[in-house]
Amino acid sequence: MTAKEQLQGSFYPRDFTRQPPAFSPSYKSSIARSPRRPLISIGNTLSETSGPVFDHRIIGKLDNDLIYNFANHDESAIGERIIVKGRILDQDGNGVAGSLIEIWQANAAGRYRHPKEKYIGPLDPNFGGCGRTISGQDGYYEFRTIKPGAYPWPNGMNDWRPSHIHFSIFGSGFAQRLITQMYFEGDPLIKICPIVNSIPDAEAIEQLTARLDMANTIPMDARAYHFDIILRGKRSTLFENKLEGN
Repeated sequence: MTAKEQLQGSFYPRDFTRQPPAFSPSYKSSIARSPRRPLISIGNTLSETSGPVFDHRIIGKLDNDLIYNFANHDESAIGERIIVKGRILDQDGNGVAGSLIEIWQANAAGRYRHPKEKYIGPLDPNFGGCGRTISGQDGYYEFRTIKPGAYPWPNGMNDWRPSHIHFSIFGSGFAQRLITQMYFEGDPLIKICPIVNSIPDAEAIEQLTARLDMANTIPMDARAYHFDIILRGKRSTLFENKLEGN
């Protein structure tokens, strides 16, 4: 495809050399989850390409503030207070406004608020671990939260997940949903995580790593991290539910 054709087209193909294989033996869950037959492409139906229009009327005052949105009156979540902000971008680098962004995460001790959670880390009574917001003009979004702790998982004898936050981004319909994870700059567990190591491209891993953003910290309150999400194209962010491409 020529440069001129790329500018005229609405779709840039994904660079599959950056994507992890569906079957990664060191990541044990992929053994059962990976497809056994060749992938097929199925077109979208009308119900998948049309749907709700998200606007700020569905967002509560504290929906994007995980420090306070589950806390008791005059209390707050326990842990290192952080701000996570960035932009939702299309394949040409333009901001995408009106996207519903949801996040969920473990607390500062590395424990999720989930009935099937088995990790012995303590629960924080003032932390629910979920938030949502809608991208604004030029695709900007922002969350306030607690930096999640690392936690062990039964993949190997001593495997630990790096600190991470899960992101879900909705398009114009509920079927248009992309899911990914955000890691933190400088975390030594990133390099030894079996899930991260299933990604063959170092640059793709860097795209999943939020950068410390001292310019946007709040003095005596919270550090800031910057994390942009590119929805499609060759340089798109790796999405867990779109390993076959986008």
